[in-house]
Amino acid sequence: MQVSVETTTGLERQVTVVVPAERVDNDVAQRVQQTARTVRIDGFRPGKVPAKVVKKRYGKGIRQEVIGEVIQESFYQATQQENLTPAGGPNIEFKNDKEGEDFSYTATFEVYPEIALADFSAAEIEKNSADVKDEDLEQMIETLRKQQSDWVAVERAAADGDQVKIDFEGFIDGEAFEGGKGEGMDLVLGSNTMIPGFEAGLDGAETGADVELNVTFPEDYHSEDLKGKAAVFKVKVQSVSEQQLPELNEEFFAKFGLEENNVDSFKVEVRKNMEREVKQALKTKLKEAVFGQLVELNAIDVPAALIDNEIDAMRRQAIQQFGGAEANIDPEMLPKEMFQEQSEKRVKVGLLVNEVIKANELTVDEDRVKTTIDELAATYQDPQQVIDWYNSNEEMLGQVKSLVMEDQVLDLLLESAKVTEVALSYEDAIKPAEPKAQEEDAEAEA
Repeated sequence: MQVSVETTTGLERQVTVVVPAERVDNDVAQRVQQTARTVRIDGFRPGKVPAKVVKKRYGKGIRQEVIGEVIQESFYQATQQENLTPAGGPNIEFKNDKEGEDFSYTATFEVYPEIALADFSAAEIEKNSADVKDEDLEQMIETLRKQQSDWVAVERAAADGDQVKIDFEGFIDGEAFEGGKGEGMDLVLGSNTMIPGFEAGLDGAETGADVELNVTFPEDYHSEDLKGKAAVFKVKVQSVSEQQLPELNEEFFAKFGLEENNVDSFKVEVRKNMEREVKQALKTKLKEAVFGQLVELNAIDVPAALIDNEIDAMRRQAIQQFGGAEANIDPEMLPKEMFQEQSEKRVKVGLLVNEVIKANELTVDEDRVKTTIDELAATYQDPQQVIDWYNSNEEMLGQVKSLVMEDQVLDLLLESAKVTEVALSYEDAIKPAEPKAQEEDAEAEA
């Protein structure tokens, strides 16, 4: 077998493979003989069909099967021989597949990039910390009460925080516009659900009132036809309701599945959940910061095949999150551009993290795996049942091991980076990190 390799562009390689004619023709002849012993053809006894008859009738299909097997085997041998690591399946193009002549083909594919890790001591990382203070706890309890609240109709003027039920229709230059009409809509004043001026204009309105609102659509409004346009909304207020919060009693506590229905136990449980939430949020921010720096310090080319695979995975995740699997929504309907940037970053992080693991010969810390599973199980009613489930499920156990290995890489990188400790409030800690581009834009505007 002869092999030649050509670098076409970047990570793309074109491998030409020539396989001796004897290899293919001999395999075809053997397959024909095997087929002759089992095939049934009218006019011949079973097992007595002449090879030339079998070849005439089935030879083309047999040769295609043999060629497929030869390509699979020879391509693997060629990549091993030339020390190539394909990042995706090859595109095969036949050059010569005539019987009696050497079989040859070209395989075009991308390879994984060669990575020489940069010194991570140049990285500057902000490591955040946060505590759950008493005022944070009280605010969370208030939020939980609001989630379980009822709306009760009142006979007074609407105020900020009230809910109004309205009918409305919008007009621009005296003409009604598409999408500007609604009936029986519940709107909480101060929620900033509507465009600026709409909710404020209903402050003080009473049940049965007819209100005319003069507002202007924002310049960045999602509809091109309405951006920056002045509009008049005619609104009918059907009712005004105020929010009635539940008491902190046994009935309220029971909704959260607590064994002890008292205020102190409830506060202890809520605080535990908040502490778990803030711990996870801070860990996520730290990972984003460290792995973001890892990508910045190591400029690498990324195989398009890996990005496409990641995009496909993200498409499927998006469909599942929105219940599309039951509705048989084709993930291909979601444009690639939606996931391109994020997919490329994920692939880069994955390649670089794997290189860190390889360069430092890291192995999974089994004690940390056990601790992680224990922490995951602690949030369930029967932790031991969950622990047993993880330990008996290879796929889920593998996912935990991957997370632990990622944490080990994180710790290793932090050892050499310049780390600055920054304390945050609970509220800021649980906020998702803003994309860097947005942060830079905000700084530029400031």
